[in-house]
Amino acid sequence: MSEPIEFLEAGALASVLTPDMPGRTLDYRVPEGGIRVGAFVSVPLGPRRVKGVIWGPGAGDYDPGKIREIGTVLDVPPMSGTMREFIIRVADYTMTPLTAILRLATRVPGLGDPPGKRRIVRLTDERPTRMTDARERVIAFLDEHEGMGFAPSELAGLVGVTSSVVKGLEAQGVLQSEAAPRDAPFPMLNPDLPSKDLSADQRHASTVLCDAVRSRTYGTTLLKGVTGSGKTEVYLEAAAECLRAGRQVLVLLPEIALTGEFMARVEARFGAAPAEWHSGVTQAGRRRAWTGIAEGRARLVVGARSALFLPFTDLGLIIVDEEHDSSYKQEEGVLYNARDMAVLRASLSGAQVVLASATPSLESWVNARAGKYARLDLTERFGAAVLPEMRAVDLRVDPLERDSWISDPLADAVRTRVAAGEQSLLFLNRRGYAPLTLCRACGHQIGCDDCDARMVEHRFLNRLMCHQCGATKPIPVECPACGSADHMAALGPGVERLAEEVERRFPEARMAVLSSDITMSARALKQRIEEIANGGADIVIGTQMVAKGHNFPLLTLVGVIDADLGLQGGELRAAERTFQLIRQVAGRAGRADKAGLAMVQSHQPQHPVIQAILGGDEEAFWQAEAAERQAAGAPPFGRMAGIIVSGPEERETFDLARALAARAGVLTQAGAQLFGPAPAPVARIRGRTRVRLLVKAPKGLPLQSVLARWVEGVVPRPNYRIAIDIDPQSFF
Repeated sequence: MSEPIEFLEAGALASVLTPDMPGRTLDYRVPEGGIRVGAFVSVPLGPRRVKGVIWGPGAGDYDPGKIREIGTVLDVPPMSGTMREFIIRVADYTMTPLTAILRLATRVPGLGDPPGKRRIVRLTDERPTRMTDARERVIAFLDEHEGMGFAPSELAGLVGVTSSVVKGLEAQGVLQSEAAPRDAPFPMLNPDLPSKDLSADQRHASTVLCDAVRSRTYGTTLLKGVTGSGKTEVYLEAAAECLRAGRQVLVLLPEIALTGEFMARVEARFGAAPAEWHSGVTQAGRRRAWTGIAEGRARLVVGARSALFLPFTDLGLIIVDEEHDSSYKQEEGVLYNARDMAVLRASLSGAQVVLASATPSLESWVNARAGKYARLDLTERFGAAVLPEMRAVDLRVDPLERDSWISDPLADAVRTRVAAGEQSLLFLNRRGYAPLTLCRACGHQIGCDDCDARMVEHRFLNRLMCHQCGATKPIPVECPACGSADHMAALGPGVERLAEEVERRFPEARMAVLSSDITMSARALKQRIEEIANGGADIVIGTQMVAKGHNFPLLTLVGVIDADLGLQGGELRAAERTFQLIRQVAGRAGRADKAGLAMVQSHQPQHPVIQAILGGDEEAFWQAEAAERQAAGAPPFGRMAGIIVSGPEERETFDLARALAARAGVLTQAGAQLFGPAPAPVARIRGRTRVRLLVKAPKGLPLQSVLARWVEGVVPRPNYRIAIDIDPQSFF
């Protein structure tokens, strides 16, 4: 096998891949001086100049007289061969054009542009005419950092002095001012700072993970620990070992809301803040992070799923926190699961993966049981904390009053906590005020103008909102169908309506609502969560965002308002997700020295899933769920692909789906089954009709190649699309 070509001489043909090209590479001529494969370049494309990557030698299948020369080589580190291989493998697995995956890997503003300048100060050989304690601390700090420069405000904050102290030292020539690139260097993380005291279980788990990191080989470990068992402290020790080895660490979090609290924990452990990568980071911050990672200066990165496509130079450890979370599945554009792609990236990089969860995905549980993944268990909460008591509230025995969603037993428990100065959490996984607005005169339901979805009332915004496309409109006074006035009614509860009931029933209590649709910056959200954790609310009302990772020491009661909600609809993963969500949210109670109680309201407390939640026998639940999936040939024991056909006109969209169905023989000959076409559960989104088909196949079938043969004979008209979702997580 020939060695890969890493350098192309001047005048040779280079294959360039750019996000702006239609799914393939184009040939360009290498300029004087030659060029490295993987280099980022600017090339002419028609009348424009676009950015791309040297993908390899040119194909030479184009008129040589029309081949143009590469314009500019950007001043950024080249894309590594490992990264290019990762992009190719993700494209193959997800059946997505290479250009779309490259777009994920280059989604950074001003790539290659020189950063702006900022003012910094450095220490000189001069000394102040009069030494004070504050001045001495500034000088000692700068001495310790051996010539590093800091922005004046940054220096004052790090040392804990006022800005006037820094200005005074500058006026006396002790500090000198100079211009420096605006992208500040990433501070060094110190892995040898003391960690928290670990329990015996934590010490064992951290030792195993650190040994795996030291091996510098690929491996995946499922770190399964009950809520409050200290999984974070365990995997931070593995991160410390990776940093000692000079390699990079990536921590994936499922929600931006978790970032603030987690960053504080990392800074406390390593003495400095890591790099961040998520939608809340500014454009300048994203460029700084991307460049720092590509140059190897950013050693630990905390980010959302897209952080997997950052240009790590020597990735040694990937941690997927709350690995079961459905947020790791990208549902638009490139359809991929970050948990699975993390395992792929680690396998190419010789890195370790830690999948951390109290309620792991069935896929990870099965992989660990089969020996594909190692497994470490933390069975007890850290310190004096114990797992909460689980109790059902049978709504057939304790029925709810009209327009009320809090049962009397749960209300009594809340009052007890308020009187004792403890906190209660009321959990309802429905945003907004009410999921349905209906005319009682004619029965008309208010829907979105662009989607086949009912609009949700949001009284905080005083608007109706579509949770599919985000469109809003005023809450109608008159029925748009029959014109009747004063007959519009909001039906069902959302967290805002639950808040109204809390205000009415517990007027003396301080209340806080935490929901993903409440507009708040990451910093403001972090501050609000800290206020609640410090006792700033008696009753917290929240959606699923409160189930993940937050620690409220005063919280001793969790009330699940509607445990039956997730069991509706017949989804493949309905039982698994309901079990995970309620167990996770119940785990918020009793995480300090006071015992916790979780009360689960249900009209069907005898349902096997509700019984599994109450009984706490998680292994029995996973065994039963695995047996059902295996009998049905469903993932993870079989393979599935969802096909979404969409277009502006209903008839033409169905015709396209039926044309695919007519070629079902290609699938059946390979051993796969086709179901559909059928209207998607939400059949119209943003004005586009959506039709779904489902392909089911045995575990060992090379599904992607079979699907490629199946769809190649059907070419959509302009503005009509066929999207393939390998391993779909939902079927909306």
